[in-house]
Amino acid sequence: MATPLVLDLAVAGVTVGSAAALSGVGLVVCYRATGVLNLAQGAVAMVTAYALRQTVVVWHWPRLAAIAACVLVLAPGLGVLMDVAVFRRLQRRGAGTAETLAAGVAVFVLLVGAAALLWGLSSRGDAPVLVPARLLVAPGGLRLTLDTVVDLGIVLVLTAGVGAVSRWTPFGTTVRAVVDNRRLAELAGMDADEVASVGWAFGAFTAGLTGVLLAPGLRLDPYGLPLLVMETMAVAVAAGLRSLPLAVAAALALGIGQSELTAVHLSGRPEELLQAVSANLFVLALVVVVLIPGRSAAPAETASGLLLPGGRLRAAVPRAVFLGGAAVLLLIPLLLRADDLRQLLPGPALALVLLSIVVVTGYGGQISLGQAGYAGLGALLTGALSGGTVPGVPVLSAPLALALAVLVCAPLGLLVGRPAIRRRGLALALTTFALGTAVSRLVFQQPYLTDGAVLDRTGAWADDRFFYGVELALLGAALLLVRALRRGRTGRALGAMRDHEPAAYACGVRVPRLKLLAFTAGAALAALGGGLLGLGAQAFDPDAFDPVLGLVWFAAVVVFGAGSASGAVLAAVALTAVDAATAPGVSAAVVGVLALLRGRLPAQRGPAPHGPRPTGAAVAAGAGRVRLSPRGRELAGRTGRGPAGRARQHGGLQ
Repeated sequence: MATPLVLDLAVAGVTVGSAAALSGVGLVVCYRATGVLNLAQGAVAMVTAYALRQTVVVWHWPRLAAIAACVLVLAPGLGVLMDVAVFRRLQRRGAGTAETLAAGVAVFVLLVGAAALLWGLSSRGDAPVLVPARLLVAPGGLRLTLDTVVDLGIVLVLTAGVGAVSRWTPFGTTVRAVVDNRRLAELAGMDADEVASVGWAFGAFTAGLTGVLLAPGLRLDPYGLPLLVMETMAVAVAAGLRSLPLAVAAALALGIGQSELTAVHLSGRPEELLQAVSANLFVLALVVVVLIPGRSAAPAETASGLLLPGGRLRAAVPRAVFLGGAAVLLLIPLLLRADDLRQLLPGPALALVLLSIVVVTGYGGQISLGQAGYAGLGALLTGALSGGTVPGVPVLSAPLALALAVLVCAPLGLLVGRPAIRRRGLALALTTFALGTAVSRLVFQQPYLTDGAVLDRTGAWADDRFFYGVELALLGAALLLVRALRRGRTGRALGAMRDHEPAAYACGVRVPRLKLLAFTAGAALAALGGGLLGLGAQAFDPDAFDPVLGLVWFAAVVVFGAGSASGAVLAAVALTAVDAATAPGVSAAVVGVLALLRGRLPAQRGPAPHGPRPTGAAVAAGAGRVRLSPRGRELAGRTGRGPAGRARQHGGLQ
């Protein structure tokens, strides 16, 4: 028979699981109504929680009025605004998975930046309680509290209500018709825009409710709560983004499991590992479910060709001006005073991290949201090797530790590269985000792994001006290597894979090998940049490699040019300068706005290798001479006449 402690922990886990279930229900409903996974779910939850605190704690509104205004008006209003201002235009023209993902990241970044501007980055522990934890009954020693009963009741009522509406009402029939074939449903007189707006409003409502339920048990800040809510995507993915009962069951099981693990006690290092696992069970579940084949996304959400543009901002500026401007901006800090130079010291290092996103996403066509994890590993390994905390390795100088850290981190790119061989679009984005978040939670946030990391600069590297010169030299070498990667046979093969992966296969391009190459090179560049960031700050700061910052970096690369190495440099300089000259949150807000506006500026084709566009035969030759079937030769010829122009028909981007 279960002990009272086990039952009490199970009840406590139901409270956490209910909040996760609310978020999962909202994600599933929004996806079923729109075909888009709302990556901004966590940001909406955070904004709603901050708004409730503002109205209750600062403005002293009556609690019920504040809850109604924030949960029933503000949160759904944000959902409708997202639909009308951003996603409706994308859905009407049949935008591919990559573009909707980029739009979701842009909304997330904008909301996080706006919250940081309005309320600052400091955490707050005075979020108002939505439902008090008042004891109701205690049968047999089991304590049932009001908040647990209300939270679970809300989840069950919403799940049952959505199921009833979907199955037994005309609106449910309309939703299914729009999701199956939007164009055909519109021809039949159905209002697809109305269905989408309802889906976005309901998803944002559940996100807001999740935020105000979770905030009292946390310290509210613009980064922590959004990431926590995004981790609950595990329950939606486990449900295949379709089944509400399965999402609720998964959320409750994870919540109860996380609570029960707190009763298990070990000793020494296993106890620290157990605490890390119990505190991050939703993260581990997200990693597991995205790695299970067929569970990461529905088939319709995997794009057959991913092509992010070279950047609308980049399209409007001549190449020479673009390159010259980036070079001048990088050299200006050398002429500044020591204090000003120190503030701009992260620029070249951040450019290396952003360059890794260009290699993986712009050149390879693989959406990666986890590059911040590789950057953090580079910094942590550099500090561990410099501090002598790696068993069997003596204390190394900073330059040697940095070089060895890059060599160790580069093969870790295979952790994402191997799953990426069979994943694209939404599935790949979720995989990279899950792995990056797991590294942040289970490695960077654990003192027993980060204690002893030493990132002091000694000798000539102690001088900021000399160290900045070293950063510039390493950045220049990386740019030359990336340029070489883009040219010749490898560049042509990467371009073919990015433009149209099935056609590249037919042409004889070794797609799996190219994907592994892109992720390995990206991991090495990110680790190099992360190590330099740590050495520049002379300390390892886990918050400097937060997964939310990784989303900001991804959005910045998309704005300044996902297919442009110089665009990555300019994006890094801009982020560093804005952060140094303004208040926290300004850079994220600016990047979010520009990322949302990018689709309204003149279009630009993706990057092409230097020289004339290769024919299908040339692509095949560049990948290694192979013998093609008649069908393969036909596809090769079609690919040579312009695969990028047909990528959109298969879910890619123009």
